[in-house]
Amino acid sequence: MKIVRVGFDVPLDRLFDYRCDDARESDIGARVLAPFGKRSMVGVILEITDTSSVAIARLKPITKMLREAPGFSPDDIQLTRFAADYYQHPLGAVVMSALPVGLRRARKTPVKSLTHYGLTALGATRTVDSLPARAATQRRLLALFLAHRSLDDAAVRACAPTAKIALRQLIESGYVATCEGALTHAPDATTPNAPEIIGPPLTPDQAAAVTALLADLSAFKAHLLLGVTGSGKTEVYLRTIDAVLKKGRQALLLVPEISLTPQLEATVRGRFPDTKIVSLHSGLNDTERLNHWIAAQSGAARIVLGTRLAVFAPLPELGLIVVDEEHDASFKQNEGFRYSARDLAVVRARQRGVPIVLGSATPALETYHNAVGKRYALVRLPTRVNNTPPRIVCINTRDVRLDNGFAPPLLTALRERLARREQSLVFINRRGYSPVLMCHDCGWLSGCHRCSAKLVLHAHDRRLHCHHCGYQSKVPMACPDCGNADLSPLGQGTQRIEATLAERFPQARILRIDRDSTRARGAWSGMRDRIEAREVDILVGTQILAKGHDFANLSLVCVVNADNLLYSTDFRAPERLYALLTQVAGRAGRGVTQGDVLIQTEFPTHPLYAALRDQDTARFADDLLKERRSAGFPPFQYQALLRAEAPQLDTAIQWLTRAAERAREIDDAVMVYDPVPAGMMRLAGRERAQLLVQSSSRNRLQRFLAAWRDALSEKKASAARWSIDVDPLEF
Repeated sequence: MKIVRVGFDVPLDRLFDYRCDDARESDIGARVLAPFGKRSMVGVILEITDTSSVAIARLKPITKMLREAPGFSPDDIQLTRFAADYYQHPLGAVVMSALPVGLRRARKTPVKSLTHYGLTALGATRTVDSLPARAATQRRLLALFLAHRSLDDAAVRACAPTAKIALRQLIESGYVATCEGALTHAPDATTPNAPEIIGPPLTPDQAAAVTALLADLSAFKAHLLLGVTGSGKTEVYLRTIDAVLKKGRQALLLVPEISLTPQLEATVRGRFPDTKIVSLHSGLNDTERLNHWIAAQSGAARIVLGTRLAVFAPLPELGLIVVDEEHDASFKQNEGFRYSARDLAVVRARQRGVPIVLGSATPALETYHNAVGKRYALVRLPTRVNNTPPRIVCINTRDVRLDNGFAPPLLTALRERLARREQSLVFINRRGYSPVLMCHDCGWLSGCHRCSAKLVLHAHDRRLHCHHCGYQSKVPMACPDCGNADLSPLGQGTQRIEATLAERFPQARILRIDRDSTRARGAWSGMRDRIEAREVDILVGTQILAKGHDFANLSLVCVVNADNLLYSTDFRAPERLYALLTQVAGRAGRGVTQGDVLIQTEFPTHPLYAALRDQDTARFADDLLKERRSAGFPPFQYQALLRAEAPQLDTAIQWLTRAAERAREIDDAVMVYDPVPAGMMRLAGRERAQLLVQSSSRNRLQRFLAAWRDALSEKKASAARWSIDVDPLEF
């Protein structure tokens, strides 16, 4: 009798045994439908055996084998097993989270939806000028079809925000037809007359970097591509990907933000027009994500571009992994399955024996430490391509009266750029109109009753918003504590900065870019088009604008409220602030004009700002590493957080206290700190606390965590909900 062990998306760290007489070894990694309690659930077969710890008579049979869609390969399962073990998370939950939503459901999977679009014989006789001039998107799309003959969904969407409507109109006109099956990829280097990919000429630094990365594409090697902003890291990626494609292999390109994906996708498509490229990110609907996942798994997609979860994308012919902006905290998942996509990408490259490129202008200290310690190869791009680095000036605001958050030099610089018809960026990493509403009589502040956070005033709907739990309320007519009707907004957000600039410069075309203004699908794409068309004079934005964007006419960056992170108790705050300011400063002067960066600060002589002005990332990183070593912080120690939440803070603290006592019994060489309230103590009505453990040995900490987790899981019920966060970034 065949017995299969199945993983489900449940918070239980075990596999479940079922009878399945027709199971084959090739079914390991396949999906099944099986009874689970009083319902049926989709799971994945992870092992096949002849024995079980459960009596054979009690084993239930598998309801159905779901073989109509591909499952996980042995390489995929190896990666998920490592992730489950290292991050102390149930294997079944890890495996199921790596599947697209369409494959987690019991209903029949629409695999036949893999389609593409081809130019018809009638369409081939048409020209772009045969379409009305006002049909700009149709004309652009027809030009693409005339050039490439066939396009897939992703290529169509990358054309324009309204491209799907234009496609439907071309189909109705008979110029384009829907074709079944995936679009085939470009020929490899062995195919006669394969088109040569030609990019811009490389600088000497870029040429040296490409040579270093291409030295051996057949074995694992981790490279840190340390390049200043504007140094052409993307071109180095593209040259390396081109070499991998010519060897008949696939490439995985990871980016931290969805907002970066469309622009980078358009760049990659422009370089590889005949190559099947798919994206994987949360901006796709379920069907799109499923189709792209299957295209990657089948090998039809040769380049996969995605955000964090794409690190698990199935790639049978993987030849290269690139992680752009590898320092970005977005690569760490901070809820549920808490994993680092960057670190798993390195593990995946090692398991598959392929090179990995970690690119950044401000690498994470852990990555930089590995590079200077020779674990990773260090490849530098020290200069910009075709332009000089921006001038960075710190403006002392300690004794200056600010005009709604602006020092006089910032307003003067903005006025000068308007006169020269150049674009400016005003950066403040805080959305909304004002961070808090205040009563000056009694000191009342607009706090969220569900979180340890302030309610942010939003001007467009005159409501108070909590950016942590989503709670909203009307602006009170008077102070809830003392009845004073004079409530004042305190501090600035993007909306208030936008209103101030509109008042000071009524002739300026101002565009605010933050999570609120880009929420609608396609909104950011349209905004980017307006910026590139020079229909915007002043950008007001958050960190959405800080990285990966190249606006040739933007010559001035103004940073407001830069000191906020300096007050943080988080030991990573200086590293994050330096990275953020370096990235946003890098948006200035990417065209022919040298850029200027003005940073308002009360601490212009702070070492962080001195390193920033000199644009000396290595010096700043070396100084931080010395501090981390003396303080006993990562990367010289390895950490994990045991997080607990309960209706009452005392309950969470008491549970963690007992957990600490148990931890000290397991291994007295692992440092166990006392439980403390979390930085965000209350979130969505739950009280949160945490317990830090650390060790100088990663292996010792892993053994300790496995034993500790088993001990904590012994009780069937707990007074607190708990989770373990390995290599935490948020405290």
